[in-house]
Amino acid sequence: MSDIQIRLPDGKTLTMPAGSTPLAVAERIGSGLARAALGARIDGELVDLRAPIESDTAIEIVTARDPEGAQIIRHSAEHVMADAVKRLHPEAQIDVGRTDHSEKFQYDFLMPRPFTPDDLEQIEKEMGKVVAEGGEFAREVMTRDRARAFFSELGEELKVSRIDDIPEGQDITIFRHGRFADLCRGPHVQRIDQIGAFTLIESAGAYWRGDESNPMLQRIYGTAFASNKELKAHLARIEEARARDHRRVGAELELYFTDPISPGSPFYLPKGMVVYNGLVDYIRDLYPRYGFQEVMTPQLFRTELFKTSGHYQLFKDDMFLLEGDEDEELGVKPMNCPGHCHLFGSKRRSYRELPVRFAEFSRLHRNERSGTLTGLSRVRSMAQDDAHIFCEPEQVDAELAAFFELTAEVYQALGLEGVDVAVSTRPAEFNGDPADWEQAEEQLLRAVERAGFERRIKAGDAAFYGPKIECDFPDVMGRPWTLSTLQIDVAMPGRFGLQYVGRDNALHQPAMLHRAVLGSLERFMALYTEMTGGDFPFWLAPIQVSLLPITERQLGYAQQVADRLEAVGIRVFLDARNEKLGYKIRESETQKIPLMLVMGDQEEADGTVTPRRRHGEKGTKGAIALDALIAQLVDDNRMRRVLRQED
Repeated sequence: MSDIQIRLPDGKTLTMPAGSTPLAVAERIGSGLARAALGARIDGELVDLRAPIESDTAIEIVTARDPEGAQIIRHSAEHVMADAVKRLHPEAQIDVGRTDHSEKFQYDFLMPRPFTPDDLEQIEKEMGKVVAEGGEFAREVMTRDRARAFFSELGEELKVSRIDDIPEGQDITIFRHGRFADLCRGPHVQRIDQIGAFTLIESAGAYWRGDESNPMLQRIYGTAFASNKELKAHLARIEEARARDHRRVGAELELYFTDPISPGSPFYLPKGMVVYNGLVDYIRDLYPRYGFQEVMTPQLFRTELFKTSGHYQLFKDDMFLLEGDEDEELGVKPMNCPGHCHLFGSKRRSYRELPVRFAEFSRLHRNERSGTLTGLSRVRSMAQDDAHIFCEPEQVDAELAAFFELTAEVYQALGLEGVDVAVSTRPAEFNGDPADWEQAEEQLLRAVERAGFERRIKAGDAAFYGPKIECDFPDVMGRPWTLSTLQIDVAMPGRFGLQYVGRDNALHQPAMLHRAVLGSLERFMALYTEMTGGDFPFWLAPIQVSLLPITERQLGYAQQVADRLEAVGIRVFLDARNEKLGYKIRESETQKIPLMLVMGDQEEADGTVTPRRRHGEKGTKGAIALDALIAQLVDDNRMRRVLRQED
């Protein structure tokens, strides 16, 4: 048996026999690491500790300290749950678990009835018994025929069907613990006692293979961690996320809602439109300084446009298509880039015009599957702060630098922190020349480094027409959401035959960049509502100031104050109800109004107001002259900033 070289994270190299496992590598490094090992990364891919290594490679041993460690624990708890269900309900057939274990695990079961809360309680108790029994996970490779026979003998017909989904030439692996065995790629923990804490969250129905014509299966969701402390912290984050859920906050603050009458198409209420238009106006106000020109292209195109761009071939199922006159096929636009390419090519261009930067906010429509629609975060109708830049190739680096300058300014105004930047690289299906892709990927990576971020790659995650810079922000649960993006398009300029007259008087193909700052406005509204809990910056708040007269005697003065504030563009609510001041303050707090102005007899006599910020007395001082306050609020609005601490 030949030897292979194993590169460790510290740069050292181990010589091991071919076929050695990551667990054997961990044992060579140290017995403590071997006991703590949960899995391994081989050349960046998460693998099982028992999977053989056949060639030279780089390896990292994964323990509970690594984020991936929790994923392996959840995947293993998933199998323990299925074992518990089979012990309690032998008639149940097992389908498949979850591929993404970053937050939770799940399994689908063919059952004669739905699971009840009492069932989940009993299953969770049975899981505890399985864990108490201890034991280890074992990995076994089977031939396709042996695997079919194995699961047929168990009566697991759904599993037999799933075997056909495994590509020819790929190992068919079975993982066992105790008496339970299932078809699975892994990875799994070494020992069951490494599953430190778990809980079942809920059950739901799910059609087999996602097809409504198939039987309804029963799905159970759960989560697991290495320790009870981590589990409790996670459950607390879930409660916080529920309290901040944009669907809940949007309804409470009367911002927006969705309705089955128009699936995936949000209804914006007046207050929601204040936030929506505030975001659009903010981005629009930045455009002159950054050289963008706003355009509007049609909603409906002949599908020849999308065939030229390449979207029709790869995106057709996600488009709304309809028949026009004389058998013409029309498509509602799902993105702006094909229209902008057509717009650029509508006349002869000179290098003197470049860069040309087209920006557009018009509605887009994508035929997302009904089961994936979620509030504003996954919709069919949306807008993007979308732009496309056509420039000379040597101008690309300057445009990349301007992108990072623009996004930094926007993030500061919106209070966005914790950005994580990466470059998505060529996917399996793509348009263009691989050499052009490699050049563009390297150009983006250099731009990321120049902007002060680490050189990080999302392998294979780019769209089909070019690599992409992605700026991710964590939500309340710590999950990354992509907001700002910039792509170098290596396909569409050539597909559309775009040209400009260069400095040498010859025709040249322009470079094309796709740019978004907030991205989908709907998804940004969802994320930002949850990040802020609806506590928007002063300049963006639907109601910026509530006026709170202490008694009815101050109503006339309060109306005068309201008139003056509204005259300078401040959004005001005058609480004229005959209620106690404390009640009015609590109501303003509930509606997330940033600033309250209290007015009694003394304020009316002096021409002042007493400001009160949200969240109690912090930052609150005594009465202030109305003229001075108005000047300050106008300045805060103009500069788009939160209320200053001295207010």
